[in-house]
Amino acid sequence: MPLAKPLDWLCPDRPHAHAARPVASPARAHRPSSCFGKGALDHVLEGGGSSGDVPPGAPEREIDPLELYAAGIDTSDYVARVTPLLRAAVPKIGDLLDVGAGGGQLGSTVRDPLAVWTAIEPGPGMQNRLRAAVPPPHLVPTGWRDADLPLGCADTVLAANIAAPLTETGAFLHQCRSWARNSIVWLVPAQHGPRGLCLAGCLPKAWHGEDETPGVHIVLRNLPPRERPAIIARAEWTFSVDVPDLGRTAAYLADRLGWAAGDPRRVDLQDHLAAQAVPVAGRYRLSVPRASALLVWRTAS
Repeated sequence: MPLAKPLDWLCPDRPHAHAARPVASPARAHRPSSCFGKGALDHVLEGGGSSGDVPPGAPEREIDPLELYAAGIDTSDYVARVTPLLRAAVPKIGDLLDVGAGGGQLGSTVRDPLAVWTAIEPGPGMQNRLRAAVPPPHLVPTGWRDADLPLGCADTVLAANIAAPLTETGAFLHQCRSWARNSIVWLVPAQHGPRGLCLAGCLPKAWHGEDETPGVHIVLRNLPPRERPAIIARAEWTFSVDVPDLGRTAAYLADRLGWAAGDPRRVDLQDHLAAQAVPVAGRYRLSVPRASALLVWRTAS
């Protein structure tokens, strides 16, 4: 049965497959979620990546979309909002398997400190964040399909804001069941709006071009009645990220959308962001309203 009262929380789904042009990003060292603050985010958005000082005259580096997303989670109240909702649904986490753990912000908070925390994470930058966590999880540096883990390896399997529940619903649920001793928890997009490109929600649909079907509708549509979750709860939230340079952020989004260098919409995009941005301590806060669904299965369900 659903929870009686959903709680507010925030965090858009991690950037993964969408219609925008992919940006190749080399592996870089990243700060852990506990210390990835203003200076590091400035460095990423000013073209330096997150691996240290860039020599004068060095070519400008691409913005890492996963790092931009993770930096937004660091500066948002996502963890503070979602944790009570998750704990109400699963009071005893036990050994936790965090699939697509990202920077580990949620997993490190909801984990049982006396139990095992295992993180599956294929992204090199996010892996470095996880390794720097205190204490760090047992890291499986691969995607979920290639994770060599035993059956029943965790009490709770968590998958928050990753693509697999939407794109490979049945196969992913089957895999989660094989790992879980007690509970499976998915957090999936529930808003009528874009769910792919980070900050796409700041843009009109004519620009981002994404399917705006709520992700939870896709998940439930892909499941037969016998596979429906035991708990479904909706939570409203807002993703916020503070950027040092609106021009560079606009250029990054235009590149991700595949717009040509001379496309006149690039100027309009920067103006569009500037109209929404809120000045915060010398930076610019961009916010996107979101909603997500918490889906919980028990091993017997």
